Amino acid sequence: MRIYCLRLVNGDDLKEKIEGFCKEKGLDTVVILSSVGCIKHFKVRLAKAIDYLEIADHFEIIALNGTISNGEAHLHIGASDDKGHCLGGHLMNGCIIDTTCELVLGELKGYSSIREYDEKTGYDEIVFKEVQDE
Repeated sequence: MRIYCLRLVNGDDLKEKIEGFCKEKGLDTVVILSSVGCIKHFKVRLAKAIDYLEIADHFEIIALNGTISNGEAHLHIGASDDKGHCLGGHLMNGCIIDTTCELVLGELKGYSSIREYDEKTGYDEIVFKEVQDE
């Protein structure tokens, strides 16, 4: 596994920056290893993939996980407000960093991934393929 560390700053779009970093570096299969920071605009797609939640307020990132396959992210985020109430869902563009976000990403060596349409789910799903390490 190759590790990458990056810090996002006020005004950065969380999803756009992660995808952009992975595309810029030419990374194939990446996972989120660690994330900590805060956001000032929260935007997620909710369960059932129908409704969205968008709130302009201050939140602490308490969880961020998922995969980035060839620069395309599938990430879920959890965040807490100033009363400790937690919200979460499928991370969308428009989730904006407040002061900072510290990220640790891991590129999975020995694997490649693509997204293929799955008739059972109705979505493009990730397909992992084991490859020889370089």
